[in-house]
Amino acid sequence: MSRRGFTIRARLTLVYGGLFLLGAAVLLGVTYVLASAKLVEDHPLPNTERPAAPPASAASAKPSAEIDRPSSGPDPDMPGMIREARENALTEVLSQGAIALAVVGVAAIGAGWLLAGRLLQPLQRITDTARRIADAPAADRNLGERIALSGPRDEITELATTFDHMLARLDHSFDGQRRFIANASHELRTPLTLSRTLIEVATDNAAAETRELGTALLAINTRHERLIDGLLLLARSERELARRTYVDLADIAEHVLARQDRAVTVLTDLREAPTTGDAVLLEQLVHNLVDNGVKHNLPADGWVSVTTEPGPAGTVLLRVSNTGPPVPATEVPRLFEPFHRLEGDRLAATAGTGLGLSIVRAVAGAHAGAVLAEPRAEGGLVVTVTLPAAL
Repeated sequence: MSRRGFTIRARLTLVYGGLFLLGAAVLLGVTYVLASAKLVEDHPLPNTERPAAPPASAASAKPSAEIDRPSSGPDPDMPGMIREARENALTEVLSQGAIALAVVGVAAIGAGWLLAGRLLQPLQRITDTARRIADAPAADRNLGERIALSGPRDEITELATTFDHMLARLDHSFDGQRRFIANASHELRTPLTLSRTLIEVATDNAAAETRELGTALLAINTRHERLIDGLLLLARSERELARRTYVDLADIAEHVLARQDRAVTVLTDLREAPTTGDAVLLEQLVHNLVDNGVKHNLPADGWVSVTTEPGPAGTVLLRVSNTGPPVPATEVPRLFEPFHRLEGDRLAATAGTGLGLSIVRAVAGAHAGAVLAEPRAEGGLVVTVTLPAAL
């Protein structure tokens, strides 16, 4: 996981503040140079050279009173005093300017932080909307939500409008896909039911070979019916639950196991695991997991373990593990894709529809839960379903 750097708000603030401080420092330097030149121009250093002594004849010709009066020349300490005054003035300019620069710089950085936050509020709104949609339990949940950003027509407003348009297209696409699956499945059930009835009538009093052919056709017809029922259930489980009731995963698992064909040894540890949801869908979830564990198992000495228990942080857990052929870790996520089959005996030799784990994931998502599958080192899978606990 990469380390998170500065946020855009922090970077904008640093850029604003850095540019302001750089400009203010240049302005202070220019002010210092101009003030120094002005002081030299207005207060030049006086000429401290004494005039040459008059000739002796001229001095003797002057009256005695004029000879005795001292000459009034420039003070020899004046240049140093003027130079010191200049340096003090320039030092004062630098010190006071630096203090003013620091105070105004802090104010400018604070104002830049507030301004950047104000400008980035629409982006935060877009991010919050995208996060709510991404964190929704089902893949197509909350697609009806829109940003609906108002304000001047700028780049951020155009981004929000484009995002809303994309959500509308996705919502329409998912909704059309669900309707198509449901309608096609309903339409296909009628001819399958009719063909099953005709086959049963035709083979009722037929010869042995014809009955054998009818039995094979009925098996194919039954598999197609299971496929249609699975598609209907998948389309239903991907919709948001209209109402929820209190259910206990331990009771559901016990009910499913009571009707399960015990082709392998079944180990149970059913502790109370209350949740809320659709009891029929949750029963189908448990049935699919158990049925998957039984079908894809070892031909001898295989087992299936079913566990229900309270989980961490207000959740309940359903865990189904089984023995079986090794499953590559890279193939585990693909097991939840509709109609996906592994290369090998695990799925190819079975008469499943390829929708079992897809329905499990869809039902768990509709109940705000999650599914995690992990391969066992000895072979088989461990599938853990996490659902919110009933309050």
